[in-house]
Amino acid sequence: MTVAEIIREKLEKAFAPSRLTIEDESHKHRGHAGHRPGVETHFNVVIVAAAFEGATRVARHRMVTAVLADEIGNPVHALALRTLTPDEAAKAEGDSS
Repeated sequence: MTVAEIIREKLEKAFAPSRLTIEDESHKHRGHAGHRPGVETHFNVVIVAAAFEGATRVARHRMVTAVLADEIGNPVHALALRTLTPDEAAKAEGDSS
């Protein structure tokens, strides 16, 4: 199982997101700290879940990093997060129309 697949499985189980996008950006970090050839190390995650209702951005990020605690640090070196409620996602999509 790839690191991206592990991340997907854990986040789906923990948050039942209505949208989950996981982008492996490891190839963009060749030569930078934390990059290891052939290893998934850098990710950009967008997750939309009702579980984030009422939580601050920092609290949401902590919720996600708690679920991925075993992966963060090894093999995941960098994790960019965008955490939204369904209402926030709908508003963001409406703004971009």
